[in-house]
Amino acid sequence: MIKSSREVNVGKNGHVKGSIETQRLVVQGFIEGTVNAKSVEIKAGGHVSGEITSSELIIESKGIFEGNSIVKDTTAPKSVLGKIKD
Repeated sequence: MIKSSREVNVGKNGHVKGSIETQRLVVQGFIEGTVNAKSVEIKAGGHVSGEITSSELIIESKGIFEGNSIVKDTTAPKSVLGKIKD
């Protein structure tokens, strides 16, 4: 597991297999696993395979994302989220 309170950058030759938890993630290489971040940016040539939980997901042209995306809602209070399910 990679955990950071700031930013994680996976470079062009980088390969991560596992989970990443950070504020901001920039992907230029390959990630296989789960990501939990406020902001995720998949650059051209970047590849994420797995599950992303984030408030913001940006995929540039030629970036690849295979898997599930879960959107964190940071604007709605928890009491409202429970009522939405009705």
